[in-house]
Amino acid sequence: MVEVLKRLTEAAGVSGNENEVRAIIRELAGQTGARVSVDRMGNVLAEKAGQKGGKKVMLEAHMDEVGFLISGILDNGMLKFKTIGSIDQRLLLSKRVLVGESRIPGVIGVKAIHLQEPEERDKVVRQKQMYMDIGTSCREDTEELVEIGDYASFDSRFVRFGDNKVKAKSLDDRVGCGILLELLKNTYDFDMVACFSVQEEIGLRGAEVAAWHVEPDLAVSLEGTTCADIPDVPDHMQTTRQGKGPAISFMDNSSISDRGLFRRMVETAESHSIPYQIKENVAGGNDAGSIQKSRGGVPTLVVSVPCRYIHSPNSLASPADIRAAYELARAFLRDQMWNEVIRHA
Repeated sequence: MVEVLKRLTEAAGVSGNENEVRAIIRELAGQTGARVSVDRMGNVLAEKAGQKGGKKVMLEAHMDEVGFLISGILDNGMLKFKTIGSIDQRLLLSKRVLVGESRIPGVIGVKAIHLQEPEERDKVVRQKQMYMDIGTSCREDTEELVEIGDYASFDSRFVRFGDNKVKAKSLDDRVGCGILLELLKNTYDFDMVACFSVQEEIGLRGAEVAAWHVEPDLAVSLEGTTCADIPDVPDHMQTTRQGKGPAISFMDNSSISDRGLFRRMVETAESHSIPYQIKENVAGGNDAGSIQKSRGGVPTLVVSVPCRYIHSPNSLASPADIRAAYELARAFLRDQMWNEVIRHA
């Protein structure tokens, strides 16, 4: 699964331009024997018919990532840009980027500290003051390489390091995509649809369309979520902790998990001795929020891999947590304790 995650995270897939990562997902999903299709929104749907038919379960992870859109070309060849998705402006300076389909290398820059007035040095540099430098010297040279409206992504390599940790961009939510691809290798008694959604980072858009089309009896979103087990963060604000297993959410800013599904997921983890934790802070949001509201309503649940420094070029995750999230999802699907919840819905 780690090698698949490397391919997924190093591919570009900024919201609205998921072409590169979508091609990889279609290839790998097709190798599992699933029937793979792409809807008009750009979501990838991988369907596996159940051996006994019955209920339809939707597993979902979003393939898009935060990034940038080129909004202007200056006379000196520099690029102005807008952010896509939520990115902390403080982390942008000097970060490497890849611009356009040709992956033109560039750097995010700003006026050097030596040229700043004393009062400027005490303020956070805002994104609108920054630019992307691709090494050209005039507008004409830049226009041969880049167009207004081109996308740009962080330029970051996947690295294994430290105490069994990995760092990469877009772990939110390529960890979920990697788990889905692994789950597709299995067979199930019920109909299963794996949805790799688009445009989650700008409003949970793709999953809304997919859920309306799939009409699932229940849905589980697999996510990469905030992990703040770092210095100077009080215990009650850390949300999740790495190395403690996947986090099961009872609520976030976009959805409230079905209580029955929540209990069954916890029971599944405990009965199989799979490490897990409860997400302790009602923070963030994900595609479960739009899936839950589709058609007549869908019981939903969110299981997440704790990721430090999400929405940056260097997120950090534990392969042990990723593996435990996969084992938990697989056991949950295999044991089908959720059947009782659906019967009484």
